Amino acid sequence: MTAPATRKEAYKKVRERQATERARARQGMAKGDEKHLLKRDRGPVRRMARDYVDSRRTVGSYLMYAMFAIVLLSLLPIPAARLLVLFAPPVLLVVVFAEGFLLSRGIKRLAAERFPGEDAKGVGMYAAMRAMQIRRLRIPNPQVRLGEKDKV
Repeated sequence: MTAPATRKEAYKKVRERQATERARARQGMAKGDEKHLLKRDRGPVRRMARDYVDSRRTVGSYLMYAMFAIVLLSLLPIPAARLLVLFAPPVLLVVVFAEGFLLSRGIKRLAAERFPGEDAKGVGMYAAMRAMQIRRLRIPNPQVRLGEKDKV
């Protein structure tokens, strides 16, 4: 390995090395590798919460699609569509919050059963927030299929 001739070359090499490290970390996060995960995602309790959420269909994961459809409906001059646009968002939000609350309670109970010695602080909110994300955009990527119950 030779030293760079100019400062410009040195900066270029540093940027390239940092880019490869970031790409490796991004791939590790996507795969769920504990070494590359953020602190909020580490640990067996969080892994169990991710698998629990990822194995189910939730209303929250479809919330953005529903809101987009509601915006499109608001453009129609049909009175029934206008009425739906008026009442659908609050109803959807109440359903999503209720689902998140029930999911949070369930995951806390499950964490207490399976990992009695582990710190489960915040795992309910973590699971509820993950349930509201579009499945494809979740990081770390889902490690279980929809409907799969083995790992959970």
